[in-house]
Amino acid sequence: MADIQLGCYTIKSHGAKVARLHMYDWIILLLLAVIDGLLNIIEPFHRFIGKDMMTDLRYPLKGNTVPFWAVPLIGIVLPCVIFGGIYFKKKNIYDLHHGILGILYSVLITAVITDAIKDGVGRPRPDFFWRCFPDGKDLYDNVTTGVLCHGEKSVIKEGHKSFPSGHSSWSFAGLGFLTWYLTGKIAVFDRKGHIAKLCIIVLPLLTAALVAVSRVDDYWHHWQDVVAGAVLGLTVASFCYLQFFPYPYDADGLWPHAYTLQLAEARNSGIANSFSVRPPTETEEGEGQGGIALRDTSPILDTMESGRRYGN
Repeated sequence: MADIQLGCYTIKSHGAKVARLHMYDWIILLLLAVIDGLLNIIEPFHRFIGKDMMTDLRYPLKGNTVPFWAVPLIGIVLPCVIFGGIYFKKKNIYDLHHGILGILYSVLITAVITDAIKDGVGRPRPDFFWRCFPDGKDLYDNVTTGVLCHGEKSVIKEGHKSFPSGHSSWSFAGLGFLTWYLTGKIAVFDRKGHIAKLCIIVLPLLTAALVAVSRVDDYWHHWQDVVAGAVLGLTVASFCYLQFFPYPYDADGLWPHAYTLQLAEARNSGIANSFSVRPPTETEEGEGQGGIALRDTSPILDTMESGRRYGN
């Protein structure tokens, strides 16, 4: 009974339906992944780098404080774990599916834009001197004074990909999406003045900011690179979130648009006369006492239901 109860949409009851509805979205997502892979294979633009420009590109060649493999874990896996936790508590497949699909689109669209710009701009990294001349013996063209690199080809190639920062854009794309998501789930803008909720939604952005700062500390990026990456990632995250979810301050800001519409259709068809209006949930602790809890239903739909019961 729980699987078909009004407002309770599980993987078992509605998973296949939701997946079919968004089949083309998943196909395009795979295409974006392929495009990003190709962008990482092609050679970036090698802009002119003269002898007098090397003064600002002599920072030491260091490793990564935040490894490349850690960025998807921070920006994708961690948020998806949170989406999964909320699903197991609230049993809403629309929320789980749209959360995962939305964050994947956010990160992959950002990745494609970031890598396309990297290849097109070809800005040298702050440590380019040591990538170009690993033995410290610089060599320049006698006529143009352009660099004549003799370092490892792959290292030099990577040295032409400073702008914008991929670590920064990826982190803000994933964690920025998570910030939007949590803002709606805990009703940050419910006008009740529980400012402590802001501490929760600031944490993902702070994490993304620290990842971005590490790129400057490691001399892999100029500060402009990480700022541009942050703005890019956060912008794409905002568009992707709002494609699936209402604004967090909206009356229906808790769940995806698709869930609200599905619930409205179910009620209009008369199912509300046979089944419970709300899914079975645990008592929300702290309500009315400044506590932080997830909202369950849509105020607008509740108003519609009341109107139907009492004849407006």
